[in-house]
Amino acid sequence: MINDNKKPKAKKPKFNPYWIYGGIIVIFLAMQILGGSGFQDTKQTTPSQFMAFLQDGDIEKVEIVNRREAKVYLTKEAEQKEIHKNSKPTSLLPSATKLPNYTFEFGDLQNFEDEIATIINAQNLDPKPKIEYKTEQNLWGDFLIGLLPFILLIGVWIFIMRRMSSGAGGGAGGQIFNIGKSKAKLFDENDEVKTSFKDVAGLEGAKEEVQEIVDFLKNPEKYTSLGGKIPKGALLVGPPGTGKTLLARAVAGEAKVPFFSLSGSDFVEMFVGVGASRVRDLFKQAKEKSPSIIFIDEIDAIGRARGKSNFSGSNDERENTLNQLLTEMDGFGTNSNVIVLAATNRADVLDKALMRAGRFDRQIFVDLPDVRERKEIFEVHLRPLKKAKDLDLDFLSKQTPGFSGADIANVCNEAALIAARNGKKAVDKQDFLDAVDRIVGGLEKKNKIITPDEKKAIAYHEAGHATVSWMLEHAAPLVKVTIVPRGRSLGAAWYLPEERLIVRPEQMLDEMCAALGGRAAEKVIFNKISTGALSDLEKVTKQARAMVTIYGLSDKVGNLTYYDSSGQSEYGFTKPYSEQTAELIDKEISDIIEEQYERAVNLLELHKDKLTQLAEVLLEKEVIFKDNLEKIFGKRPFDKSEEINKTEKTSDEEE
Repeated sequence: MINDNKKPKAKKPKFNPYWIYGGIIVIFLAMQILGGSGFQDTKQTTPSQFMAFLQDGDIEKVEIVNRREAKVYLTKEAEQKEIHKNSKPTSLLPSATKLPNYTFEFGDLQNFEDEIATIINAQNLDPKPKIEYKTEQNLWGDFLIGLLPFILLIGVWIFIMRRMSSGAGGGAGGQIFNIGKSKAKLFDENDEVKTSFKDVAGLEGAKEEVQEIVDFLKNPEKYTSLGGKIPKGALLVGPPGTGKTLLARAVAGEAKVPFFSLSGSDFVEMFVGVGASRVRDLFKQAKEKSPSIIFIDEIDAIGRARGKSNFSGSNDERENTLNQLLTEMDGFGTNSNVIVLAATNRADVLDKALMRAGRFDRQIFVDLPDVRERKEIFEVHLRPLKKAKDLDLDFLSKQTPGFSGADIANVCNEAALIAARNGKKAVDKQDFLDAVDRIVGGLEKKNKIITPDEKKAIAYHEAGHATVSWMLEHAAPLVKVTIVPRGRSLGAAWYLPEERLIVRPEQMLDEMCAALGGRAAEKVIFNKISTGALSDLEKVTKQARAMVTIYGLSDKVGNLTYYDSSGQSEYGFTKPYSEQTAELIDKEISDIIEEQYERAVNLLELHKDKLTQLAEVLLEKEVIFKDNLEKIFGKRPFDKSEEINKTEKTSDEEE
């Protein structure tokens, strides 16, 4: 039978070399403090009392030490006197010599000697007191004081070296001796990475690609048995917030193999050659732990095209890092089982050598979610929320077109905050609508000071947008109009257009006409225009320029485009067209915009009474919806709401 009642042995303290250092310091300090007279207990006196003792003949000897201190020795007869009964000295250590009875410090030595001589001659003392001179030095104290600066320097140096060698305070790569080490964070089966593919809603095509990569690493024989090779790398490309990094985290959670994660900027350092060294160290670690995955987020920080606009040579270090990355990726054996994942939203600026097959074999495009995928993303982000039972996810997904996964997560969080602010027990439909308005339009500023004339101008401006869009076939159907200041805008008109994959010229022209409806209304009603149409003009100018110079939708310019999809224009500082063509482009853009402006003015002149009626309702209620327009204009003749399955919402804002 095993006895479990045995007490565990007490752990003995481990020997520490710092104890020796501490002991030596304590001994030095003790010798400094207690050295010389520190071991003795001698009574202090004053020069005047000493002179009185001298006159009485009590003094046997006086030692003058270092020309400033006097040690007084009494005669045997004087030690028996009542006045000197407490003057007998004591010592912590045995002494072979007689110890002084009194000590004191005096001022000028010459005056002190003269006073002693005067008293001895006046009193005719016999025997005369002996006067001796001594010089005492604290050798250990002087030695320590001289050695102290060197001790401090050596101590600081040892401290810094220990910090460097241990990598404390910044991790590997953060200190001088570890500066060439990789900063990659390692996730393996011992780390609890909770993200899985179940947490990634939508992105079905992208998920299939990365799931296959995980399967490559788990079951390589399944693919290599048929003669296939494991891919070297996969590049995730897409707009910000679409879930590229989330996909990589899901791979880390699902793969059950070592996963090295770092950012492209982690390779960048002020020292020359550090980036290339970190790349070598990263791939060395990955090969040692293969099969493994390396994930480089924002790879465009080091992967930009070489030799582009490199006038000063300042990018040499970045190019060296890229060259090393290219070498490491191409230097793999096919059986090394190391796969590189990378993410960027600027694939157009990446070096062509990095994008070729054999390095990043696959480019996975992670696009903005469509209406069906937005519904799935809402389901994921609504899990932790206390939502209303009648919440319609189809409605929410239709109200948030153009939103990325990160935007939808922000909507859900903002809706929860709004519901909590209003003291609700659950998050309902109105909270989500308010959250969308808050994110797209900005915070309401009901206390903003607006004069009655300005408010009237804003109301007619927004009513002009609503009226023109209602009358045009291809303009987006209206959702609501508000004249409450929001963010930087003084008013806003909200639309819900259909999602289109291709856009025709008549659709773009109708949208431009609706955008110019605000300024046209000011012209029709007040015969004046204002600066309130800044955002409208910016939007319209971009659309017209795109029609002429990008999409080739202008008859006068023809089927030409001056758009560079790579983002690396080879034209430099010169335009890709002549001065005559530039004049033609400018005139065509101006003609398109002015034509749509005149069209909007004519429409509003025709329906001026209804425009005025709508503006009065808007001034009264501040926010109007589609129902208010139907009461004034009747049913919209081009209403396609029953046919639209995919919808998009945009905000038209005025400065």
